[in-house]
Amino acid sequence: MPHKTDWFHEAKWGMFIHLLNGLQNNPDHPANMGAGETDWSAFIESLDVERIAAQVAEVNAGYLFLTLMQRSRHLIAPNAAFDLVSGYAPGEACARRDFVADIHAALEKRGIALCLYFTGDGPLDDPRAGAAFGYTSQADKVSFGFVEKWAGVAREYSLRYGPKVRAWWTDGCYAFLGYDEPRLKILADAMRAGNPDALVAMNKGVEKSVSAYSACDDFTTGEMNEFADAPGGRFIKSRGSILLPTTGAGSSRYNGAQWHALSFLGVPPNAAEPWAGWGRPGSKYTGGQLRDYVSRVNARGGVVTIDACLFRDGHIDEEQMEALRALKGLRPAPVDSK
Repeated sequence: MPHKTDWFHEAKWGMFIHLLNGLQNNPDHPANMGAGETDWSAFIESLDVERIAAQVAEVNAGYLFLTLMQRSRHLIAPNAAFDLVSGYAPGEACARRDFVADIHAALEKRGIALCLYFTGDGPLDDPRAGAAFGYTSQADKVSFGFVEKWAGVAREYSLRYGPKVRAWWTDGCYAFLGYDEPRLKILADAMRAGNPDALVAMNKGVEKSVSAYSACDDFTTGEMNEFADAPGGRFIKSRGSILLPTTGAGSSRYNGAQWHALSFLGVPPNAAEPWAGWGRPGSKYTGGQLRDYVSRVNARGGVVTIDACLFRDGHIDEEQMEALRALKGLRPAPVDSK
């Protein structure tokens, strides 16, 4: 029977890019290329979406996950809900350029789906925005009031982009922060507001093996520090769910989540921080190793997302691109509509 994750399953693998003030606009990060810290909105204006999309297409990735933000006030597209709550003027926090719309246009004509990364803990590292939304420390529990206000930001994006955004990978939804099914559902409903068919996954934290989390999940977040785990089958049981087709007129959904794993290519700065390779250059894996892993996961019904390092000038680390080129033949090449 048809399932809403069929397109994701058929994509087999895709890429993940961290586009963040703390990476490309951080003088201490290699992705900054020595440019120093500049105005965030001006930096987003300078990025060439065609160059980025062409590199994703070159390795034949089926989709791209892109960060909207992470823990700071710096978002990659305008959002009136964020500005209203935080008190920041347009361009002071959210970029003036609608980078999401622009990268979608560049990806769409190459047959690549756009997916977004969001967080459940909001802009907690920014004193002004964190306080305005009502959450400033992971030592505290998220309140319903905070979740509802923060979900308003996601809802605005979802309503604006509609079917242009195919999936949401949502970080910082940990149980120790106070997230439970009612709070997770507030976020999930907001992300599906503009596209009921959008896939949603809520992250419970780093895992050694992929497991289910929330009844809201269409796919597993599958965050791991190493590409190692492989599925026993395509779907994995979520809490309170069964892996059987539902019945009734027009029903075509399984009550379970598509198996999916996410990890990074980047080389951590030191052996004591094996988790710190996200968004960093270098490749922990050869192309052959990467191909063997993704092929094994795909053969068992799973999907793999691979994090790569985007530099400030819009190029993806060449060592990582070389490893990713080994995956080009794992899925049919899309028709380029340029």
